[in-house]
Amino acid sequence: MSDEVVAGEEWWRTAVVYEVYPRSFRDANGDGIGDLEGVRQGLPYLASLGVDAIWFTPWYRSPLADGGYDVEDYREIDPVFGTLEDAERLIREARERGIRTIVDLVPNHVSDRHPWFREALAAPPGSDARARFWFHPGRGDDGAGIPTRWRNNFGGDTWTRTTDADGRAGEWYLHLFDASQPDLNWQHPEVVREHEELLRFWFDRGVAGVRIDSAAHIMKDPELPEDDGTHAPGRHPNLDRDEVHPVYRRWRRIADEYDEPRLLVGEVWIPDPERFARYLAPDELHTAFNFDLMTRAWDAAEYRSSIASMLEAHAATGAPCTWVLSNHDVTRPVTRFGRVDSAFSFDAKRWGVPSDPVLGRRRAAAAALLTAALPGSLYLYQGDELGLPEVEDLDPEELRDPMYFRTGGRSPGRDGCRVPLPWRGQDAPFGFSPPGVRPWLTQPPEWAELTIAAQEDDETSMLNLYRWALRLRREYADFRFAELEWLDLGEGLLAFRRGGIVSVTNFADADAPLLLDLHVFLASGPSPRGVVAANTTVWAATAAPGARSPVASSVGGAIE
Repeated sequence: MSDEVVAGEEWWRTAVVYEVYPRSFRDANGDGIGDLEGVRQGLPYLASLGVDAIWFTPWYRSPLADGGYDVEDYREIDPVFGTLEDAERLIREARERGIRTIVDLVPNHVSDRHPWFREALAAPPGSDARARFWFHPGRGDDGAGIPTRWRNNFGGDTWTRTTDADGRAGEWYLHLFDASQPDLNWQHPEVVREHEELLRFWFDRGVAGVRIDSAAHIMKDPELPEDDGTHAPGRHPNLDRDEVHPVYRRWRRIADEYDEPRLLVGEVWIPDPERFARYLAPDELHTAFNFDLMTRAWDAAEYRSSIASMLEAHAATGAPCTWVLSNHDVTRPVTRFGRVDSAFSFDAKRWGVPSDPVLGRRRAAAAALLTAALPGSLYLYQGDELGLPEVEDLDPEELRDPMYFRTGGRSPGRDGCRVPLPWRGQDAPFGFSPPGVRPWLTQPPEWAELTIAAQEDDETSMLNLYRWALRLRREYADFRFAELEWLDLGEGLLAFRRGGIVSVTNFADADAPLLLDLHVFLASGPSPRGVVAANTTVWAATAAPGARSPVASSVGGAIE
């Protein structure tokens, strides 16, 4: 892939970023778990897809209690994935193909096996070692009362009681996620200094940017008030507190020290667009994940409202919007869009929710084409380009996600979207691992039809729809630079113009006429001439954009 389009200091404004969950991308050493050598071997595939950067979920040394988000040592690669030298080679060879690397940083917490936490457990109450975390006495004369009833993101309590060296019950420590992930105290100068050094450690190795996990959670109210829902903006006990912003302003200064400034991307789950936009001030984060679209139902008015509000919020900051349909935490689009309630919510993750796979696939393809046409950057989760569904019948003995365990099994957790990719062949492990090796999560036998090899030469495949979309997005300047202008074409249709290109999505279950004299050059599904089929997106122009346009490309059949 040429580096022509992504060159320059602000390559990230229009970039297509591919999320790699290393355990599930490709297994090169035959142990059933994906590794960095597997990703390196997959670089030609990613280059052919047309991505500008890879975002890696944590590859650091970790007990892997939460898929690597419980970090034991940020300066070492977990042995299951490879070595630091493997990572450096992968960063270098990816860049030679025009693909930059983004790594995860998890500032809110570390693993309970991190040297700091082990030191804290061995230290007495009130020690500086414990001050790096949130240790606190319990309520009541015997200290048995939990300090607060704050909400845990994985379910269950947010505090765990320790045991002192003499065997007596001791202080409690805070964890907004799993008990194996103690929260750091960002009022401690050593916590601040360590993370700034970690930024430089990875930036110096050629990493183009960092994705900041749970970016809005790092600051807590030291008074530990309960969350009664009456707090003022910026004063929530443990979310989106105003004190987070000086931290990211310091990080931005570090990122800007480099000849090619490094990118800061925040994971910011905040429903208030104005509060969200504060993270995108010119001296803070470059971009932040826009999750709002994932939380909306499959409805034209809902999608237009979300897109308009997020574009407006970003316009005030000068930052580009990011568009995200899924990630390693979220029910895959093919399954989600096939449900009566297609909006994503962690609280709604339950067993046995029916999904129409045909409808889900059609809507997922339409959503992919719609988001690829929007101004800003695009994030793709591995396997969505293959149309993989959520795997919802995994054996409970296989499940690893703490969300499953902390809810007492009420939630299936997130393992269903983390099943290893199918590369080729008719039987598992479908080229993910060498023949005869069982992957860490079981792949469904019906994935034989969804392998990369099976889709390569199928012009109507989801994979080739993504390839065409990313190719056209790259080749035509209107997709990168033109402003969005809304078009009103009728109920159930979401339409907009960007320069000479028009995107129309039919959210309805009935076909609709295309009320414009346009040349359709790409569609997410078969559509008769002059019609936008139900649950379909078409890209069109006043004339064919070029001889190489895929005028017969669509998922499920040719455009008539």
